[in-house]
Amino acid sequence: MKVAMISSVAAPATSAVERRAAAGATGAAGATGAAGTVGPQGDFKAMLQSLATQTVNDIKSADAAAMAGIEGRMDTRKVVDTVMAAEHSLQTAIAVRDKIVSAYLDLSRMQI
Repeated sequence: MKVAMISSVAAPATSAVERRAAAGATGAAGATGAAGTVGPQGDFKAMLQSLATQTVNDIKSADAAAMAGIEGRMDTRKVVDTVMAAEHSLQTAIAVRDKIVSAYLDLSRMQI
């Protein structure tokens, strides 16, 4: 069951990385490579920061869209799409957080 859940959130996490790469963001390496990816230094941190920032932005836009929908300034379909995108981003962020916590716990249980 966990495997199905993890595979279902893999695509959104990849799209967050692709959005960051498409935006031209650079990590601690300072430059992007030929393929448009950040070098090995700082790319995980930058990916997590990008994921968190994108999730917060999605939630803020969903909140604004919901208010605009209540006031009648936005089409219902657009409001639903925006809220669903925010929900999807939040689920992805929660899944990534759970995997990080799980990995940390596994490492803390290892014998040295």
